[in-house]
Amino acid sequence: MLNLNQLVERPYDEGVAKQLMADGLHPVLSRVYAARSVVRKEQMDGALSGLLHYRTLKNIEAMAQRLADAVQAGERVVVIADYDADGATACAVAVRGLGLLGLPIRFWVPNRFIHGYGLTSEIVRMVADWEDKPEIILTVDNGMSSFDGVETAHELGTEVLITDHHLPGEQVPNALIVNPNQPGCPFESKHLAGVGVMFYVLLATRAELQARGVWPNGAPNLAQLLDLVALGTVADVVKLDENNRILVEQGLRRIRQRCACAGVNALFTVAGRQLEQAGASDLGFMIGPRLNAAGRLEDMSQGIACLLSDNEDDATQLAQRLHELNTERRAIEATMQDQVQAALQDNIDPASGYSMAVYDPTWHGGVVGILASRLKERYHRPVICFARGQGDEIKGSGRSIPGLHLRDALDWISKQAPGLILKFGGHAMAAGLSIPEFRFKEFVMWFEQAAQTFLTPQDLQTSIWTDGELAAVDMTPDLAQAIAEQVWGQGFPQPSFYGVFRVAQQRILKEKHLKLRLSQGMQHWNSILFNCHETLPETIHAVYQLDWNCYRDSAEVQLRISDWCAASG
Repeated sequence: MLNLNQLVERPYDEGVAKQLMADGLHPVLSRVYAARSVVRKEQMDGALSGLLHYRTLKNIEAMAQRLADAVQAGERVVVIADYDADGATACAVAVRGLGLLGLPIRFWVPNRFIHGYGLTSEIVRMVADWEDKPEIILTVDNGMSSFDGVETAHELGTEVLITDHHLPGEQVPNALIVNPNQPGCPFESKHLAGVGVMFYVLLATRAELQARGVWPNGAPNLAQLLDLVALGTVADVVKLDENNRILVEQGLRRIRQRCACAGVNALFTVAGRQLEQAGASDLGFMIGPRLNAAGRLEDMSQGIACLLSDNEDDATQLAQRLHELNTERRAIEATMQDQVQAALQDNIDPASGYSMAVYDPTWHGGVVGILASRLKERYHRPVICFARGQGDEIKGSGRSIPGLHLRDALDWISKQAPGLILKFGGHAMAAGLSIPEFRFKEFVMWFEQAAQTFLTPQDLQTSIWTDGELAAVDMTPDLAQAIAEQVWGQGFPQPSFYGVFRVAQQRILKEKHLKLRLSQGMQHWNSILFNCHETLPETIHAVYQLDWNCYRDSAEVQLRISDWCAASG
C-alpha cells in the first residue's frame, strides 16, 4: 500500500530539458531523460558509432594479438564459461565470434553443484587430460578469483586468457586479463557485462586480423552477435549506462527485425512474446530467467546449446526444455518463499536489524539468489540466503540495497573475522560466498555489524521515485510507444508517474490481477494492477507506468499500476 510520504520526484535540470525539447524530443521525455543525466539528444540515438573504442580496455590489444596468432596457427582453444545467463551468452558470443574469425573452438561450463564457480584446478586438470588438449583456456564472465586454476594451468603448460567484469580483490591472477574493473584500466564504462567484454575482445581481434591482411574482401560482421550481447547485458542486471544502452538497443533492433539467432527466437516463442515488439523488459523478465533456469537447476550447457543452435527445430526443443525448467524453478522458489516467511514470523523481525541472513539445509542452491532478491525487494534490507554446499560448507547468494557495496562488505567481514568466509566474489548489488556451516550464526552477527557500519537509518527507508505528474493530454499513444521503444533497466529506470484517478470499473483477472478502468475528468484508460484481488475505493492515488499494450491485432495505452492508496474526498 502506497505511503504518500514515500513519494520522491526525480530532480532534473530544467535548462537541459529545454535544450532536449528544442532538439525535437517530446517534452515529457525531455524531463525524463534530463533526470537520468542525459544532456544531448545524440545520447539516445543508440547508434553503434557511439560505442566506446576497444583500445581503452587494458590488455585488449595484447589479447587480440594472441587470439589472432591462434587463428592463424590453428591452435586449440577452449572457453570456460560461468553458469548464469551472462556466462552463457558470453560463451555463445565467444564460440560464434571466434568461429566467424576462423577459429572453431570448444566450450565447457561447470555445473554449480559439482564443480563450483570459476576456473578451478580440477577443471584445468580435466581439460589437460583431453586427447586434443587445448593450448589456450579462455574464460568468459569468470576468472578474476581463479588463482589456483591459473597456476595449475601454468604448471601443465596451458595458457590462460581471462575475460571478466567482476570486481577484483587486492591481487589479480597471473594471466592476460581484459576486465574494465581491473586496476589501471581506463575504459570509461565500468559496467560492461561479461558478454560485453567478450564482444569487445572480438572487435579487437577482428581489427588485428584485418591489419594482418587476412580478409582482403572484407571482414566478418560481428553485429550479428548483438542479440546475444543484449540478452546477457540485461539478464545480468548491470547498469545500463550509455555504452550498455547502445549494445542493448542494437541487439533489440536485430531481434525485432527477425535477425536474431535461432535460440533467441525460440526462447521468445516459448515465452509467448512477439519478436517485433521485443523490449529490454522481455530480455530481463521473460527470456533471461528461462536461460538462467538451466544453470540453476541442471546444467547450463543446455542453455548454451540453445544459443548456438542454427536449426530451428533443435532450438525450439532446447528452448522448450528451458521453459520447463523455469516452470520448475518458479515452483521451487514459491515453496522456499513460504518457508522463509514462516521462519521470519517465528524467529526474525526484519525491521529490527539492518540486514537479513537466512539458511535452510533443504533449500535449492540454484534458487537462493532469487529468494534473496525477493526478500531484498520486500524488506529493503541487504539479504544473503544460504543453502547446503559441499561437505561442511554452505553457499550463500546475496543481494544488496543502495548504500551497501555487498562485495566490499564481505571483504570487510573477511578481514574482521579471518577464516569465516572461505571464498567470495561479486558486485556492489550481488555477491556469492561460502562459509562453514557451523559458523552460520557467527556470520549473521558479522553481516549485521557490516550493514550497521556502512548503512544509515535513512538508507533503510524505502522511497518511491517518480517522474512527477503526467497531464491527461500527454497520455497518448505516441508517448507510450516512444517509451516502449527505449531501453530501460538497471540504473536507467523506466519512467513512472503519479496521479489521482477515479476507479470507473474493476474486475478480477485469473483470480489474482485487477483489471481497471481509470478516469480523470472525461479521459479514461484501461489499467492493470498485478497481484491484487481486493476491491479498490472510488478514488485512488496511484504510481504507474505508461505502457503501450500490444495484444493480438490491437494496441492501446495502458496504465500499469505499481503502488496505490485511497484518496480522500
